[in-house]
Amino acid sequence: MSNQLLFNAAELLRRPGSERRLSLQPTVVELGIADQRFDAGATVLVDLRLESLTDGIVVDGELRAPWADSCRRCLAAAAGQVVSEIHELYQQVVTDPDAFEIVGDQIDLVPMVRENLLLDAPLAPLCRADCAGLCPTCGIDLNTASCDCAAVVVDPRWDALSQLKTNLPEQ
Repeated sequence: MSNQLLFNAAELLRRPGSERRLSLQPTVVELGIADQRFDAGATVLVDLRLESLTDGIVVDGELRAPWADSCRRCLAAAAGQVVSEIHELYQQVVTDPDAFEIVGDQIDLVPMVRENLLLDAPLAPLCRADCAGLCPTCGIDLNTASCDCAAVVVDPRWDALSQLKTNLPEQ
């Protein structure tokens, strides 16, 4: 785990209203992220502002990390950057169920950074927004070629719903 994401908050806690800025660049490994979407050696850009309140510290800012995976439609390589907007609360006595705990005047930012990156990374990425995918019959990549396969045969049990759709007014 990264020591650079362990912040001594004693000074901030003594003076409500004070703030501190942090710009850090830990790696995915230092954050303890073991997810195939993130390269272990990739750098995560962490840009945060910590502001002291009477009952804790608000952490605002942004996280950026590169990700890579396979497109959910055509299985080609897909990549991008996770951009997470951060708005979190740290408290010594946790009264908010969504707050992180301040332990011994120390704020450990690793769990918060890891959680936000994993939640904001795409679960079903696309190589591009208009990806046509693969032909369900022959498997050809419809982004690069076309095929002569017949249209997909619809199960006759769905005919009643198809009929209903044609009777609905257009919106």
